[in-house]
Amino acid sequence: MTAVLTAVGLTKRFADITAVDDLSFEVDAGSVTGFLGPNGAGKTTTMRMLLGLAAPTQGRALVFGRPFAELDRPGTRVGAVLEAADLHAGRTGRDHLRVLAPVAHVPISRVDEVLALVDLKSAAGRRAKGYSLGMRQRLSLAAALLGDPEILILDEPANGLDPEGVRWLRDFLRAFAAEGRTVFVSSHLLAEVAQTVDRVVIISRGRLVAESRVDELTARLTGTIRVEAAQPEVLHLALLNAGVVADRQNGALRVHGVTADRIGEIALAARVELRQLVTESSTLENVFLELTAEPPS
Repeated sequence: MTAVLTAVGLTKRFADITAVDDLSFEVDAGSVTGFLGPNGAGKTTTMRMLLGLAAPTQGRALVFGRPFAELDRPGTRVGAVLEAADLHAGRTGRDHLRVLAPVAHVPISRVDEVLALVDLKSAAGRRAKGYSLGMRQRLSLAAALLGDPEILILDEPANGLDPEGVRWLRDFLRAFAAEGRTVFVSSHLLAEVAQTVDRVVIISRGRLVAESRVDELTARLTGTIRVEAAQPEVLHLALLNAGVVADRQNGALRVHGVTADRIGEIALAARVELRQLVTESSTLENVFLELTAEPPS
């Protein structure tokens, strides 16, 4: 695979605040990569550095192996949505795109093509003051698509979309990547991200905490069993003595790497009554919350 987006030791400081801290990752061509992190983790700042809208304090942000500013006709190579379109209230959606088309060095005929791509053609003649937030998001995506780019960089593109719109966006992004193009997308809708992306880059407090395929990342919790017992302390010690990995959590135990039958045998030998044995299903949300949890003070 060829990396088309690369962060190398990327750092951004604002006075005494470090928004992005020595961040390195790669995004491969033909993939949909989710860029995840809590609010304030540095996601938007990172995207702005990739797009040449903010200068790194240290490190490099590369697109196709070069700083964004060095790309020839960048609008035909990268399309971006960092916030909903700033629309002139009296201008129609179609006219908004007609203003942008010359900037992207594309013919006016491309406007109706992208309106159709985002399912906004029926509303293209309406004035922007009547657009919902979801319609503004679609129009922003249409603007990003004007140059028929190889990469889409999208910051919370599902914001304001109804469930049908979210599903449409998922299908659109998957189809875009299936053509050999690349999507780098941030979102707080983790269940939706899990259905959409191939890989995730997860950051917290400006630092990288995970870069992996989704299935590989969620596999870390596969086989974990939640155990509730009458004497959890006794069972915990018995499990540890048997060489079984177990963590205490909210009055219960989370046991890794053994079957429920084996836990029952150990509990029986220790004469501990079991009240519940539940095999936990691993989800992207589980892993995300674990990786980005604030350390105890």
